[in-house]
Amino acid sequence: MRFKDRLDLAEPLPLRVGAESSRLTETDLSADRSRPSPSPEGKGFSCSSKDTLHDAATAAGKAEILDRYAADYPKGPHDQPQSMCPAFGSLRVGLRMRRTATVLSGSACCVYGLTFTSHFYGARRSVGYVPFSSETLVTGKLFEDIRDAVHQLADPALYDTIVVTNLCVPTASGVPLQLLPDAINGVRVIGIDVPGFGVPTHAEAKDVLAGAMLAYARAEAEVGPVAAPATRTDRPTVTLLGEMFPADPPGIGLMLEPMGLAAGPVVPTREWRELYAALDCAVVGAIHPFYTASIREFEAAGRAVVGSAPVGVDGTAAWLDAIGAACGIAERQVAAAKDRILPAIRGALAARPIRGRITVSGYEGSELLIARLLIESGADVPYVGTACPRTRWSDPDRDWLEARGTRVQYRASLEQDLAAVDVFAPDLAIGTTPVVQHAKQRSIPALYFTNLISARPLMGPAGAGSLAAVVGGALANKHRFDRMSAFFEGVGTGHATGVWTDTPENRPGFKAKYAARRIAAAKAEEHVGT
Repeated sequence: MRFKDRLDLAEPLPLRVGAESSRLTETDLSADRSRPSPSPEGKGFSCSSKDTLHDAATAAGKAEILDRYAADYPKGPHDQPQSMCPAFGSLRVGLRMRRTATVLSGSACCVYGLTFTSHFYGARRSVGYVPFSSETLVTGKLFEDIRDAVHQLADPALYDTIVVTNLCVPTASGVPLQLLPDAINGVRVIGIDVPGFGVPTHAEAKDVLAGAMLAYARAEAEVGPVAAPATRTDRPTVTLLGEMFPADPPGIGLMLEPMGLAAGPVVPTREWRELYAALDCAVVGAIHPFYTASIREFEAAGRAVVGSAPVGVDGTAAWLDAIGAACGIAERQVAAAKDRILPAIRGALAARPIRGRITVSGYEGSELLIARLLIESGADVPYVGTACPRTRWSDPDRDWLEARGTRVQYRASLEQDLAAVDVFAPDLAIGTTPVVQHAKQRSIPALYFTNLISARPLMGPAGAGSLAAVVGGALANKHRFDRMSAFFEGVGTGHATGVWTDTPENRPGFKAKYAARRIAAAKAEEHVGT
């Protein structure tokens, strides 16, 4: 059934999709208990045993999910980027949504690390956890415990949605979250698998949950009337795909006004009913171009998707042209929108120029946009690396950058990002924590991408001048790094690092001997239980 051109938005209605129904019967449970799933924990599995975990998950019935992830989030020439646990991304999406409960199923150490990191980044909600043992994992009792926990949580006075996430070990064991009820007491239930061996980065894990929610919301809208959003506009909207700085959507809305359009919701959304409004759009702007699962849902709903973003003069002009073409807007209206916004952006760029060579790398997904803005500000950007994959929606940015001599590296490894710092010898390195450390050890100023660069407006005149202050300040600190390097010159490095009463002796033979022992012990551990 094709999604309707416009949703039937009404006042809030009771949930109409699968309410009170569970697809798991007692017969299913009995059958499940008679066919024990493989127990990764019993084989000494860990986050580093990706191939073994993947094989176990495939044998346990997760092949279809893993194949879909492999198609949606293709890996690069190496295994996958060195990034934080991908489940952190989907966890943050759920924790930011109002009236949404989050439950994790995984090893206790993983759950601890994820919840600690999420609260470090500002989460102010509890995270549910369903513990397990080898016995409950093998017998199928873990699934029953998850189902019981969801039933206890499903209070419609508190929640619209419950998100249950399988981490690596439950996914590898085949814990069937797809057999949870679609809804309980009118509370939606969404089960997803986010294993580190199946989803390459935490940025793409955001898409896993956002895509699952859009699929559920689209099914609801196809059945009948759905709840209207809290605020509505009478103009066609542009849904913005990808997490953005809070000031950017209003700025994009001002750009769209002369075209008779309005900025719609940002996906991932902050509440459930915004998903309906996101689907009820004229076109989707894939600001972050790697949201493959979400784009699939929008296209299934008959919505066109436009790549890139309104950054800088060139980026804004091209984006407005693409949006206008997708919505059938008259050229004079598109020209009016450009005439209104482009002079202000051009003036902001000219007022706060950036001079210097800068390398850019990160894992948020906006790396190419940052590089474009830096170049339009006057910087030389010879390299931009992103942990995210290449998609056709990122081609406009890649083409623009490569035409200006920038090397674009998708699925960049840490080694590639470090090599870029060494080869290009930038005046400033923007990157992840180890890249920043590597640069500073070479007396090169550096900025952490996520906290200092990504968390700033990028669109319109506000975005045009937003990077100048922090980037200019860092570029001006080169003399401080030179002074520190001169001061500490001669202090021990490598085997001589630390405080010594005697001059330490380098013993490469000793290191090689114990390195061989460690390798042999690791190989022996891998064979335990096989």
